Amino acid sequence: MKTSNLIYVALASVMMCACSLDEYPYGFYSEENFFKTDADALSATNYIYDAINYIEYSRAIVFLGDMNTDVMYPKGDAKSANKELDGWKAATFKTNTTLYNFYKYSYITINRANSVIENVAVMKDLDQAIKNQYVGEAYFMRAYSYFNLARNFGRVPMHLSPVRKLDEATVGAAGTLDEVWNQIFADLDKAIELTGIYTAPVTGRTDRIAAYSLASIGYLYLASAKESGTPQYVDMSFDVDDYYAKAVEYAGHVVDDPAQTTYGFDPNLLDIYDVEKPTGPEHIFLMSMDRTGKSEGQYSKISKMYIPYIAGGTIYLKQGDTDVLIPSHDGWSEYCTDVTFYDSFPAGDLRHDWLFCSTVYDATGAVTAAYPGKLSYPFCRKFIDPQYVGDKTSTKPFLIRYSEVALTYAEAAGPTDKAYALVNFIRHRAGLADLAAGMTTAQFREAVRQERVYELAFEGKGCYDLRRLNKLHTDITAAKEQGLTAEEMVFYPIPSLETDLNPYID
Repeated sequence: MKTSNLIYVALASVMMCACSLDEYPYGFYSEENFFKTDADALSATNYIYDAINYIEYSRAIVFLGDMNTDVMYPKGDAKSANKELDGWKAATFKTNTTLYNFYKYSYITINRANSVIENVAVMKDLDQAIKNQYVGEAYFMRAYSYFNLARNFGRVPMHLSPVRKLDEATVGAAGTLDEVWNQIFADLDKAIELTGIYTAPVTGRTDRIAAYSLASIGYLYLASAKESGTPQYVDMSFDVDDYYAKAVEYAGHVVDDPAQTTYGFDPNLLDIYDVEKPTGPEHIFLMSMDRTGKSEGQYSKISKMYIPYIAGGTIYLKQGDTDVLIPSHDGWSEYCTDVTFYDSFPAGDLRHDWLFCSTVYDATGAVTAAYPGKLSYPFCRKFIDPQYVGDKTSTKPFLIRYSEVALTYAEAAGPTDKAYALVNFIRHRAGLADLAAGMTTAQFREAVRQERVYELAFEGKGCYDLRRLNKLHTDITAAKEQGLTAEEMVFYPIPSLETDLNPYID
């Protein structure tokens, strides 16, 4: 592979090989012979999103967002890196390969976004509206990547232009958390300024509503973290009430603006997780895996991870409270449901009754396995593809859902009429009664946070909620058993493959 038609990501995240750039390509089109046509600009924009579809990144969403909490556990012969995360083996985190891959692909995404921001913005023959959309999406993806890096690693190196040479990769970490988060919000404001709203959502792509959504989630994250006394966040310079207000403001553009008609609640709980409906109203940002893809990352095996191994063939699942059966492949038992969590749902909660499977059937409707018994755990069925082809499915991580933004608005706003209405819609859809009226702000926020636990289960959100609320060290069994402190758990260390090669970070 020649450097004349590729440029290479030279970020510290790629320096693991300790070799020349010519020997470690990451497939960027050369800026000398690319960015000439409309098709080039679109390809470069799509290429940004492609980086988060790598299996090492998409699976890390679960390992960093759910597996390391008490809602899930890995199978007995899981990879050591994932067992270390589940068990909070802090001494191993510097060399943990799952953490490294998440870190690496985040910076690959950032570098690709920087390339679009720098190059597409100055293309002369590209329609201005199209140019703005592509550059705006690049700003969003840069913000999204730093958002995830900041929540996991804290003060990270900030790259705001493409890295083309090795010496450009070795920059120091941001001086403060404020610096990182201020850049995230600045990028999201640029995305809001430049992008439009897709009247017909494009699966795997983002628009202005996605930027409003992520900004609201970020402002709530910081406000609640500082208010909860979470280490390092308490030293940030913003005002808590101001950031709660900003969370309401930005989320309001999504859930409280009559002109916004593209996204909304899906009234049918099962339709949210129907792989044939990726452009349903809930899906503000969704990955683009499809069973027709040629390699993993283009297609998905996510469903295999959640389903227990039963018999190696086709299994059948009931749809809700009907007798309709849908097929699925058997699984690998990688993401095992903690039964204590499964048993904690309120009685009659359809998110328990419909979105977990405790019984599987054959094509005639006869029971083939049940929990407890041959079925080793009740498994999450948010990720099921009845049209699977071998191991290939169209199941996708749910990155931003409308319901998450609604709960973000409600938590930030407190017990207003609008906030109550949003939460109660989610509860009614799940078959539950209204929240109790007349709550204080503290009581209401706690109720909303509990609603998040059940609504967003297994969507990669749980650990971050515990972290921002300063509960990682008190609510996770592995942490309590080891006596880990809030300071020890607030961030993972930057991987040693980075720090060993970059003298400016430690």
